[in-house]
Amino acid sequence: MDRFPSTTLLPEAFQGTSSDDITEQLGYIWYQIKTPLIVPLMKILLVVCLAMSIMLFIERVYMAIVILFLKIFGQKPEKRYKWETIKDDVELGNSAYPMVLVQIPMYNEREVYSLSIGAACGLSWPSDRIIIQVLDDSTDPVIKDMVEIECQRWKSKGINIKYEIRDNRNGYKAGALKEGLKHNYVKLCDYVAIFDADFQPEPDFLWRTVPFLVHNPEIGLVQARWKFVNSDECLMTRMQEMSLDYHFTVEQEVGSSTYAFFGFNGTAGVWRIAAINEAGGWKDRTTVEDMDLAVRASLKGWKFVYVGALKVRNELPSTFKAYRYQQHRWSCGPANLFRKMVVEIWRNKRVTLWKKLYVIYSFFFVRKIVAHIVTFVFYCVVIPTTVFVPEVEIPKWGAVYIPSIITILNAVGTPRSLHLLVFWILFENVMSLHRTKATFIGLLEAGRVNEWVVTEKLGDVLKVKPSAKAPKKPHLKIGERLHLLELGFGAYLFFCACYDFAFGKNHYFIYLYLQAIAFFIAGFGYVGTFVPNS
Repeated sequence: MDRFPSTTLLPEAFQGTSSDDITEQLGYIWYQIKTPLIVPLMKILLVVCLAMSIMLFIERVYMAIVILFLKIFGQKPEKRYKWETIKDDVELGNSAYPMVLVQIPMYNEREVYSLSIGAACGLSWPSDRIIIQVLDDSTDPVIKDMVEIECQRWKSKGINIKYEIRDNRNGYKAGALKEGLKHNYVKLCDYVAIFDADFQPEPDFLWRTVPFLVHNPEIGLVQARWKFVNSDECLMTRMQEMSLDYHFTVEQEVGSSTYAFFGFNGTAGVWRIAAINEAGGWKDRTTVEDMDLAVRASLKGWKFVYVGALKVRNELPSTFKAYRYQQHRWSCGPANLFRKMVVEIWRNKRVTLWKKLYVIYSFFFVRKIVAHIVTFVFYCVVIPTTVFVPEVEIPKWGAVYIPSIITILNAVGTPRSLHLLVFWILFENVMSLHRTKATFIGLLEAGRVNEWVVTEKLGDVLKVKPSAKAPKKPHLKIGERLHLLELGFGAYLFFCACYDFAFGKNHYFIYLYLQAIAFFIAGFGYVGTFVPNS
């Protein structure tokens, strides 16, 4: 190191030098900034990541204990609350049944609009005590006509169905739902069931949910579970199934059974209209209007019930583009809502201190913020970078034991996919890049904080009849598949893996090579179903 005088300036050092000299200069610069800057920074990041890992670990273990308790003692919703079938009344007739509104918001849903409308019109309930309301915000006039014709077709069969449109898309889904509740005929309704355009409830859906609301005046929401009709379409949909099954099997169940609170999933649920009104109605201030309403209703004292045994069929996004947009919305929205409501939650006087702590710490901070950040920063930044900084040692419990336990607890929701666990870990780490970016956008209220892109659903678009001729392979534009952010991180991880293989002692290169490959696969667009533009 004596060959480099301390007075050497960087610009002059690179003038007229060979590649070997440049490499030496870069090495010198690295060693000059490593000890005073990089090492302390990495140590701070490591401590923060280990602390967040412990927080996430405790949260996962806590929820596992609650679920185990529920399984052992059989604490089903029907036992925690009064539930009995609504009985016929000879004198009152059908008026003994509450009036139910069924809302179906949609936007250019060419492939799936008929599925949800047909399923909603097939719900078993007295025909004069139910109103189907299709809220069509479509901007494509062809699709708009198709939806209206479908509604007219069911109306001709005697179904009480209303086709409602707006002259703008203000507020997106929240705006459509809010406008839908303003119609005069809604004043007759006690409850509102909401289904997105790809959701297909079973005929007995209302018979299994409405009794909770009828017999328990303190309940404001009954939420059903999602059942994925296309989970086997590709590996990406299987990965989504694993993540969402944990959410429904564990997170929603724990929230319902302990504090009677969880985030409304935006669909496949039945609200008491009085609870919506008392909470202040639908608001479009974030991209998670469903969670926003749920938090505000909970702060008013309303209780929520999750019925995991009741499943509603729906479709997972099967294109990588659609999934990335969905995950941006699902990560950015909660972080932004946390920023807007944390003080309001803390100052609330109508709920207990423990419930406030649960909502702020467990529901928001750990699950919606810490979980995303630690996954990306620890596994895709800190661990790879430590191969260049051997002074920073990651304890084995932080690098192996805690992550392994968290992963196993996450995977129990989908036993049939346990053999895909490694693929799921790698894919989740790739997606954590977008979730972390979206989380910071939400916390800082940056540029894309209110970006709303409707999740594309394919329905039967890829199912071609055997007699049909296979379409010619389309000419793909390079930008349709390439994702530079994933490719960039893949290249960095690959470089880290090569360096660790040559000079490291911790054998991180095994993980780093696999993770780099996962980033490359996503970066080159070989994830999910690819549907070329027509």
